[in-house]
Amino acid sequence: MAVKDWINKRGFHIRGGFQKMMRCIWSGQQLRVDDTNASSESLATRDYSVSGYSSRAGEMVETKADSSNIEEAESSLRESGYLNYEEARALLGRLEYQKGNIEGALHVFEGIDVSAVTSKMKVTLSRRCEQNRRRSESEAAPAMSMHAISLLLEAIFLKAKSLQHLGRFGEAAQSCKIILETVESALPDGLPDNFSMDCKLQEILNKAVELLPELWKLAGDPQEAILSYRRALLYYWNLDTGTKVKLEKEFAVLLLYSGAEASPLTLRAQMEGSFVPRNNVEEAILLLLILLRKFLLKRIGWDPSILDHLAFALSVSGELRALAHQVEELQPEIMERKEQYRTLALCYYGEGEEIIALNLLRNLLNSRDNPDCVLELLLASKICGENMNYIEEGTTWARKALVGLNGRCWQMVSKANCLLGVLLSAQSRMVSSDSQRNLQQSKTIEVLETAEKLMKESDPYIVFHICLENAEQRKLDVALHYAKQLLKLEAGSNVKGYVLLARILSAQKRFVDAETVINAALNQTGKWDQGELLRTKAKLQIAQGQLKNAVETYTHLLAILQVQHKSTGNGKKLLKTKGKWDRGLEMETWHDLANVYISLSQWQDAEVCLSKSKAISPFSATRWYSTGILNEARGLHQEALRSYKKALDVNPTHVPSLISTACILRQLGGQSMPIVRSFLMDALRLDRTNPAAWYNLGLLYKADVSASALEAAECFEAAAVLEESAPIEPFR
Repeated sequence: MAVKDWINKRGFHIRGGFQKMMRCIWSGQQLRVDDTNASSESLATRDYSVSGYSSRAGEMVETKADSSNIEEAESSLRESGYLNYEEARALLGRLEYQKGNIEGALHVFEGIDVSAVTSKMKVTLSRRCEQNRRRSESEAAPAMSMHAISLLLEAIFLKAKSLQHLGRFGEAAQSCKIILETVESALPDGLPDNFSMDCKLQEILNKAVELLPELWKLAGDPQEAILSYRRALLYYWNLDTGTKVKLEKEFAVLLLYSGAEASPLTLRAQMEGSFVPRNNVEEAILLLLILLRKFLLKRIGWDPSILDHLAFALSVSGELRALAHQVEELQPEIMERKEQYRTLALCYYGEGEEIIALNLLRNLLNSRDNPDCVLELLLASKICGENMNYIEEGTTWARKALVGLNGRCWQMVSKANCLLGVLLSAQSRMVSSDSQRNLQQSKTIEVLETAEKLMKESDPYIVFHICLENAEQRKLDVALHYAKQLLKLEAGSNVKGYVLLARILSAQKRFVDAETVINAALNQTGKWDQGELLRTKAKLQIAQGQLKNAVETYTHLLAILQVQHKSTGNGKKLLKTKGKWDRGLEMETWHDLANVYISLSQWQDAEVCLSKSKAISPFSATRWYSTGILNEARGLHQEALRSYKKALDVNPTHVPSLISTACILRQLGGQSMPIVRSFLMDALRLDRTNPAAWYNLGLLYKADVSASALEAAECFEAAAVLEESAPIEPFR
């Protein structure tokens, strides 16, 4: 039967029923079906008028009431024989909400005694889902019909929506929360599987579960939003797959980017033997992996943003290898080959597996099927620039990137020029001829300056490298300008900027200013990041002859590293690369402290320091070098020579060991001058700015009768000039 015909047939009965229903809103009485006293005007309308709202009952019923509302009123009257005050307000409020009269609907909903109806709903829901209840218990209180429960919960939900429309987000969240708390209290073990077949209550619950966290986010309360998401996902709401996937993704995004640290899960939510996230990132990763697994099992469609968020989460947590495994599992049609290879290369590069990353990029770049690979070319050139064995290859990739860009994106052209400048700088350090090296250094500065000019906004990476190059070429005033600019750009957030500035000041022999810079950096840096700063401070104190102060600084640094090591062992996981760096820093600190004790003639303390270093790594060129210095200070020249040779066995390019070996051989005699000279020339090939190498080469020429005095003088002059601008530690 058509809805219109049905309405026409029963029109008088329904119209009278609505008039009585609205009268009960004013009187607060329950209304029987057989009550036939009609009123010309709805008492609910009078209720509106008192509050400043105007709506004629006849107009509402005859022009706005839809068949669903009429059927629900008829159903309620037929089921229970009466329509009580709250149910009448629920129906009337829904009518006003559907008409768009939000304030009027809210006024009607606020007349419902929520605390009274929710207690009845809890009893009805719990009894309905229990199988073996005694008759006496069921008759203890009149049970509500499921239709009435749905009607009243919908009213509470629409009240929350009305408050949301009016911008009262906190109140809306509290209203919506009542729905979930009512059902949870009545059914602590979750909704039965057949619950949705009983009534339309399931639809209301789905909407409320989805709305509540959104309301808390709009109210500016991320902690409550987090709790709401957990409630939605941990309690069995019998949600459909689409709603659950949407909640899982939104929750992961909130955890990653809200900036609010989530409170730990309650013990009730923790299952024995299951993984319990310790922080926001771990909880987000768990949610995203669940979503990714659902896709692999073909339960949901592909959403590229899932992988984007997962990549970010795993990156910040240092689990790049895990990200690589997830990318490798993806089907070919999901991710393009080029994007897959680039992502894998980034993962392995972040894990310190540069050669694997470079090989992946080579496979991609050598293929003719991938003509436009600018990002991959830039990444390959960056990796090559960090390994002296691949400098030529990296230069080729950087030039190809510039050709491929062809001025399309000035920001990327700027970055490509910077990478090319880094590679040219590395090439200049490998050139033996002074004229070629000077030419290469000029090209390097030119390319880096081009990169800087092309920047629309200053890039700290480019500024750092142009500063570093000027410092290495001993253009200290220019380098100082860029170092200060770098510090402003990074707002003091990067330790490398402070250290580079301090080294430039030390090269200008402004040790006090350099130490002031380091002290300022220490005041702004967390304990775990102070390692390199403290080591630089100790070096500055040594340069000023403050050896005892340097010992105290080194001791402080070692204490911090020891506490950090214990904290890591207790489960406070740090990034893997940072862990390796701190271990290397501890070893170098023991070497530095040993050298200070040697200069103070405290041989036993120096030996203890070297034994501590050996426990960390038995194969260290620096440790063998320090051992050689100790033996040489004791007058054990042959022992010192053996130590220096062992250092060169570990690292043939260790410049201090090359110089010290040449010095010992010259002192001992019995060795031809060309052998001694070869050690010094190797040192200068590796480090042209080393004043000790030039000075000892000058001594060698001076003692060699076949050499000219001019050669010795030039070496001494180079040593003097370089010593005047030598930093406490190499710039690079």
